[in-house]
Amino acid sequence: MSALTRAHAHDGADKVGVLLVNLGTPAAPTTAALRRYLAQFLSDPRVVEIPRALWWLVLHGFILRLRPAASARKYKKIWARDGSPLAVWTARQANMLKSYVGERGALVEVRWAMRYGQPAIAAELDALCAVGATRILVLPAYPQYSAATTASVLDDVGTWMKRTRRLPELRFVNHYHDDPGYIDALAAQVRKHWQREGRGRKLVMSFHGMPARTLRLGDPYHCECLKTGRLLAEKLQLEPDDWRITFQSRFGRAEWLQPYTEPTLKALAKAGDEGVDVICPGFAADCLETLEEIAIEARAAFLKAGGKTFHYIPCLNNSPEGMKALAGVTLRHLQGWDTTPMSREALKQRKARAIAHGASE
Repeated sequence: MSALTRAHAHDGADKVGVLLVNLGTPAAPTTAALRRYLAQFLSDPRVVEIPRALWWLVLHGFILRLRPAASARKYKKIWARDGSPLAVWTARQANMLKSYVGERGALVEVRWAMRYGQPAIAAELDALCAVGATRILVLPAYPQYSAATTASVLDDVGTWMKRTRRLPELRFVNHYHDDPGYIDALAAQVRKHWQREGRGRKLVMSFHGMPARTLRLGDPYHCECLKTGRLLAEKLQLEPDDWRITFQSRFGRAEWLQPYTEPTLKALAKAGDEGVDVICPGFAADCLETLEEIAIEARAAFLKAGGKTFHYIPCLNNSPEGMKALAGVTLRHLQGWDTTPMSREALKQRKARAIAHGASE
């Protein structure tokens, strides 16, 4: 077999890859790192849907001059010793996902990436291809579909496809907002909290906000959030007055999906609901929006308004129930692809065929 033939053998063992993708995080809780991160994030036309020329002036003339320092201060409050909580949890989820699907008989290569920041989607897709993945499932860590998140991941995958010669087969998970395993995992997370801390008067389910116009334009995000909340309430056997769905993380002056989280919490406190539990079902892993915006800022607002007890219920992160749910979503979307581990004898036979094929040439 010639050196050229050996370098381009086409009878190697095919592999199936899974790329778990989350939103992103700055490299450090510093003004410079936040400026780089926000420049990439807020330059995405899926995220900010206003005319590019006008937005460029606003972004570079005002936002990137003022917001990075304030955001850096927020990140410093929640930065872990291992780094950004979102990156830490996503890396752990990817490592555990391989084991969880492996326990159910599937052999896959699992890597993780961020839509903004590092590790980049393109680099991790290249890495999967480099280890022989010819079929790849892209799994955005967004239970509810939104053009600003889920579709943006696919945009980035599409950019990678344009420059890649030998493309793998690709599949893409759109959403899992009503997946029974996901709902069960959320319910288990709430019950575990109630067993440890007792139950508050209200359970507030806070989802990330989106401009109200996205609903009018056909984005299903709002409807999927409502369905997730309803299914979770049913699983927990809550009465209608026991729970609320709200939306957080507003930006700018335009109307966003309502009701808003912080005003709702203030209203509950003033109405005499002294204890609340808050969970964020739209986030697969804890991050700035949960650990700082909810667990710190929203808590302070509720207590200042007269509330007595505020508990934030962590995201699923790498909980056994959460990982089981993520593995279930993964395996369902891998159906039809051969993920059965090959025996040593089968690998030996395949290698022999490749050598024979090369010698015949």
